[in-house]
Amino acid sequence: MEEVLIITGGSKGIGSGIIAAYLSNGVKVFSISRTINAELSKAGVTQIALDLTQIDKIEAELIGTFSLLDKNEISKVTLINNAGALGRIGPLYKLDAVTIEKTIQLNTTVPFVLSSLFINYFKDWKSKKSIINITSGAALKPYFGWSVYCSSKAAINMLTQTIAVEQADVENGVKALAIAPGVVNTDMQAEIRRSNKGDFKDIERFISLKKDGALNDTVTVGRKIYEMDHDDSLQSGSILRVESN
Repeated sequence: MEEVLIITGGSKGIGSGIIAAYLSNGVKVFSISRTINAELSKAGVTQIALDLTQIDKIEAELIGTFSLLDKNEISKVTLINNAGALGRIGPLYKLDAVTIEKTIQLNTTVPFVLSSLFINYFKDWKSKKSIINITSGAALKPYFGWSVYCSSKAAINMLTQTIAVEQADVENGVKALAIAPGVVNTDMQAEIRRSNKGDFKDIERFISLKKDGALNDTVTVGRKIYEMDHDDSLQSGSILRVESN
C-alpha cells in the first residue's frame, strides 16, 4: 500500500520543506506550482506547472492528477493547501482592486476549490484522507498593512473547521487541520523585512527575529507538519501551530 501527498506551492519555501519530510518517509508526492523545481524532479516528485489563480484550469488539472492513483493501492492521501501570497504590504486604502482579488484568490478561493474537489473525488475511498491548510498567526491577530493576508488566512481557519463539522458523521470522512508554521526563513520573510514602517508598523519585530536567529527553518517545519498529519490524537478542525525551535 502507498501513501500519497498532493501539495500546492511545493517548489520552494515551506512547501519544499514539507515535500522533503514526506519523501523521507516514503510518500509519493505530487506538487502543483507555477514553477518547476529540477531538484524535486530528480527526487521523484511529480510536478504540475499551473498558475493557481487561473481558477478555471484547476479542476481539470486536479482530476487528472487524482486519476493517476489506484484506490486499491493507496493507504492514505493528503492534500496540503500551502500556496499563498502576502500580497502588497500597506494599509487597505493603498491597495488596488486587482492586487486584492489575486491575493484572495490564491490564499482563499484556491484552497476552497481544491478541498471541494478532493472531498468529492475521494468520498468513496477506504484510505485515510486528510486536508492540511497552511494558515498563519496573522489569522488570529490583525497587523497594520496586512488586511488582505490576515483576512484570507482567517477564512482558511474557518474553512478547516467547517470541513471538520461537515465530515464528522461521514463514514471514513476527511480529517482537516489548519497549521500555522510560525515565522519561517523564506522569501516571504525577506519581502516583509524590505517593507517600510509607514506600510507595516511591526517591521522591527520581524527584522529582530531574523537578526536573533529566531526563524523556523523549512526542513524542521516540514517534519513537524508530517508528524501532525500522522498524529491520530489531533482532532479534526484543530487550529495548530509549529512552535519555534
